[in-house]
Amino acid sequence: MTNRKYKEKLDDLLLVCHKNLYKVDENLIRRAFEFGFNAHRFDKRASGEPFFDHPYEVANIVAKEIPLDDVSVAAALMHDVAEDTEYQIQDIRAEFGDTIADIVDGATKISGVNFTSQETTQAENYRKMLLSMVNDIRVMLVKFADRLHNMRTIDFLPADKQMRIARETIDIYAPFAHRFGLANIKWEMEDLAFKTLNREEYDNIARELKARRREREHYLNKFARPIEERLKKDGINYELSARPKHIYGIHNKMIKRNKPLDEIYDLFAVRIIIDSNTEKECYNVLGIISATYKANSDRFKDYISLPKQNGYKSIHTTVLGPDGKMVEVQIRTKAMHEIAERGVAAHWAYKEGVAKIDEKLSNWLNWIRDIIENVADDENASAQLMESFKLSLFQDEIYVFTPKGDLKILPKDSTPVDFAYEIHSKVGDHCLAAKVSGRIVPIDTKLRSGDQVEIITSKN
Repeated sequence: MTNRKYKEKLDDLLLVCHKNLYKVDENLIRRAFEFGFNAHRFDKRASGEPFFDHPYEVANIVAKEIPLDDVSVAAALMHDVAEDTEYQIQDIRAEFGDTIADIVDGATKISGVNFTSQETTQAENYRKMLLSMVNDIRVMLVKFADRLHNMRTIDFLPADKQMRIARETIDIYAPFAHRFGLANIKWEMEDLAFKTLNREEYDNIARELKARRREREHYLNKFARPIEERLKKDGINYELSARPKHIYGIHNKMIKRNKPLDEIYDLFAVRIIIDSNTEKECYNVLGIISATYKANSDRFKDYISLPKQNGYKSIHTTVLGPDGKMVEVQIRTKAMHEIAERGVAAHWAYKEGVAKIDEKLSNWLNWIRDIIENVADDENASAQLMESFKLSLFQDEIYVFTPKGDLKILPKDSTPVDFAYEIHSKVGDHCLAAKVSGRIVPIDTKLRSGDQVEIITSKN
């Protein structure tokens, strides 16, 4: 990487940060950029590109798509340093302090875990395990960005590794991103993983969608015209657009309904985003649509009065459009749209006098809602919030693996002896020694989430 390219990339990242973040410590981003660049200076990716391109792109995703704070961006720039270079976590701690070092350390620990099970219950346990391994929500946000960029560049990896990473993405990371309310990241992860796991079906759907694109655009313009005339007449400021359909979601609908692509009627979908913060305006727009086209009462969802567990709010209605075709319409305010797209990060962005935090977040995200709602609106609010951004969830359990990769859940502070008895009482009775992640340890060693434990037994 030339000095000129280095400077341009840094300038571009700072522009993105200033555009999307509440406040930016330019000096912190510059120092993290330089530290990460120097640490990876001689490293290459599987594609042959400079390795630092990866943490740089991860930092860009964090700043653009999960914009929370400058600390997250700095940690993203260094998230692979401890795993892939001669530098250690203590070097980052000495240079950048505990908070950033702990985020990088958490991301490094998660990178060391291989997820092997495809069972739904096990996948949920893996997601709990991830939360048990970290103390700071920003670790997970950096990992989502890391996984998304790895999926975008997956073609350069060996085929077997591609399949493992894609399966892990669709089973573990995409549903988890959804729980965090990160809709765009979830959809892109799913599409990229599906493209890897079932390329033929992915290409078939993509080809058919492309072939019908002009026809679809022409139809949606025809559908939208009378609605737009009425919205303008009523003085409602809005943005109307075709809602992108995701290939993996279409594939699932085709299987679930046992129908070919041309019979999946909600391929026609529009979204109306209202330039207003009042929920009442959403219902006014719903009234206009219902007066223009006949609604399908079986396909109506009001997520404003009953939000989803991850904080998502919107009205969904399906109506009979011109030529007897069903069209799905989503109605939401700009604030609702930000929270639908960006999830957890948008809750903080909209705290600044734009929207109140949704009271219907799921129980496992209560801690974040409470923190955000109790931060005062002043200059120190952001720093105060981030210092409080600690996980207390699943900290009373640990999630460890057998040598074959089976996941076991134990109480916090469990030892290899507890693990042995969890396997079987006979294994516990004959426990002589233990290996944790390949190293022999005393049998009273406290285990940590992500450890792989092997029990050495004796007949006596």
